[in-house]
Amino acid sequence: MLDIQILRNDLAGVAARLATRGFVLDTTKFEQLEGERKVIQTRTQELQAKRNSASKQIGIAKSKGEDVSAIMAEVANLGDELKQAEVQLGEVQIALQTMLEVLPNMPNESVPVGKSEADNVEVRKVGSVPKFDFAVKDHVSLGEGLGGLDFETAAKISGARFSLLKGGLARLHRALAQFMLDTHIDQHGYTETYVPYIVNSASMRGTGQLPKFEQDLFQVSFGGTSNKAAMVNVYADKFLGDGLVANDANIKVDVENWYLIPTAEVPVTNMVRDEIVPLEKLPMKFVAHTPCFRSEAGSAGRDTRGMIRQHQFDKVELVQMVHPDESYVALEQLLGHAETILQKLGLHYRVVKLCTGDIGFSAAMTYDIEVWLPAQNTYREISSCSNFEAFQARRMQARFRNAQGKPELLHTLNGSGLAVGRTLVAVLENYQQADGSVVIPEVLRPYMGGLEKLAG
Repeated sequence: MLDIQILRNDLAGVAARLATRGFVLDTTKFEQLEGERKVIQTRTQELQAKRNSASKQIGIAKSKGEDVSAIMAEVANLGDELKQAEVQLGEVQIALQTMLEVLPNMPNESVPVGKSEADNVEVRKVGSVPKFDFAVKDHVSLGEGLGGLDFETAAKISGARFSLLKGGLARLHRALAQFMLDTHIDQHGYTETYVPYIVNSASMRGTGQLPKFEQDLFQVSFGGTSNKAAMVNVYADKFLGDGLVANDANIKVDVENWYLIPTAEVPVTNMVRDEIVPLEKLPMKFVAHTPCFRSEAGSAGRDTRGMIRQHQFDKVELVQMVHPDESYVALEQLLGHAETILQKLGLHYRVVKLCTGDIGFSAAMTYDIEVWLPAQNTYREISSCSNFEAFQARRMQARFRNAQGKPELLHTLNGSGLAVGRTLVAVLENYQQADGSVVIPEVLRPYMGGLEKLAG
């Protein structure tokens, strides 16, 4: 979430930055709400001051034995007016909150300006495009030929956009995930985490999935039970400032809604929600292997063949919480950690820096790693590595205590290290042989019991 003070102090500048990513900030609406807030808040403070003054007068008058009925009536009238003003102030603050929650992050100034993925900037290529002296097959044909990829049964069990892996292919999928975890833990210093696959609304809001992307999520219902009365405050100390604190009855969220995680980013990053982390614990680096669940509501008709775009898929996710001064150094390091997996697997890939029109809602800067897929004769995304700066931390009130002992917002980062299913696709297509068998990359053979090749 953007700092409301930035909007208050430089609304035109914020609007210009957001415009580079194709977002039109309704400055008129913001100015209108801010104007209402100032008027109502000033009136509220005046009424509070009058009530306090009148209460003191009552105390003085009573001590002198004077009649206080007139002052008591005045205080009662002030109380009614004050309650009405407080309700109006709460309504305006909720409107401001609603507006802020759907504003995307401002791109870092170093992000290239552009409208779409066509304007992304290639940073580097690693390795060479593999050459084949036979007609290449895609991963679907290869997997079915090996007897390990079954979309028909998956569709019977669940529906479209699901896959079922068997035998050596299932083991190779597991081997990839284990290899990724071991590399990031042993070589890159991440702490492994096992996290819930179902999270509450507050967690989804914290990392920016709610409210904007609710249609892309799978919501979960638990039988016929209801918890409509269960309400929690969204923010710890304050939301918009100016007197709106955590116990304000107007700012609440219903916690009866649970969601399947779209990525491990959500539960792992929310580990620090409403926390103040000691400075000496930074940076915090976590890795998690989880299934991910996405409705793909906005991608109808895209990549319907195979495992590229599924409702359920696995990822090994890298998450860091760091000091703000270190976040862009950390982004380069995190990107390198994800690249290491592809390098060890001997897969050709490229790194691109996303332009302002292509970065995600919460990101200030993003690198995509795109692996080469021979059957498609193109590069496909296999990892996105992003720095969110304080955008998520502000939503979560995730802070650290700085050198002066004062709470300050963390910077959060994450990246896939890697998407397991897409890595499996890349291995199948890049290591295929003329007879339909697939050579297992050397680094994976210890995880495959020494097996060197998958054959039908």
